[in-house]
Amino acid sequence: MSAAVTTSAAATEGRATVEIAQGRVAYRDLGAGEPIVFVHGLLVDGRLWVGVAERLASDYRCLVVDWPMGSHKIAMNAEADLSPPGMVEVIVAFLDALGLDRVTVVGNDSGGAISQMLTAAHPDRVERLILTNCDMFEHFPPFPFSLMPPIARIPGGMNLLAAPFRIGALRRATYSLLVAHEIAPELVDDWLTPMATDSAVKCDARKLTAGMNKHHTLAAAQGMRTFERPLRLAWASEDRFFRLADAERLAAMVADSRIETIADAKTFVPLDQPARVAELIAEFIADR
Repeated sequence: MSAAVTTSAAATEGRATVEIAQGRVAYRDLGAGEPIVFVHGLLVDGRLWVGVAERLASDYRCLVVDWPMGSHKIAMNAEADLSPPGMVEVIVAFLDALGLDRVTVVGNDSGGAISQMLTAAHPDRVERLILTNCDMFEHFPPFPFSLMPPIARIPGGMNLLAAPFRIGALRRATYSLLVAHEIAPELVDDWLTPMATDSAVKCDARKLTAGMNKHHTLAAAQGMRTFERPLRLAWASEDRFFRLADAERLAAMVADSRIETIADAKTFVPLDQPARVAELIAEFIADR
């Protein structure tokens, strides 16, 4: 399938879609210069990164993608492989469609796990890897989210997982565990609406959720031992799910690596501290 980029009705905000073999992907294209591709995780979309990208867009081309991870509004093709390895190939197809050879990749949460897998499988496409708090090693996903993949694999499992999120207070309380500062309730609601209202999007989310397994992140960590370009970690040290010790463990495996801790933030560090994350990304890129 040939790729075609089309602007959406919100073209003035840099919004566009691109057709790849797996389906149509929406993204924001902000700024110009060296490209940075942002990778969010399960059940959020590119808005996780917008506050960071807007601060970097004066110097870099920031590609803020709504990856098909359950909060996307455009369902992918029914046959698309959206397992964790399949998501790696979605990113590669996106880069190919936009004519991008090598980019800086910035990942968070389960998107950070996918970013590690991408770096291990396609190191020639990654100029540098920047990780914020994310799954790695044995924690893909961490407890209690580790209960989700086995449930997703059983018939009707995604309906079971989605049921509690029909209660507004419960879904907001769940997301509140991932931030140090309150998330706008309407954003949480909007992140969960696609899976609740579109069976095809729910099927997309099931493919990723059911495929989460520590063997992917363990293999990616081993593959990154030979990564010859920079690894940088901007880590919220107060996160209860993704510990600083794991970031230190990964950094010890990559020759050119560095960690900077971020205070007053948790898993969704791009939402909690967008200015600090943007500052660190700019510093990391300037390093080399």
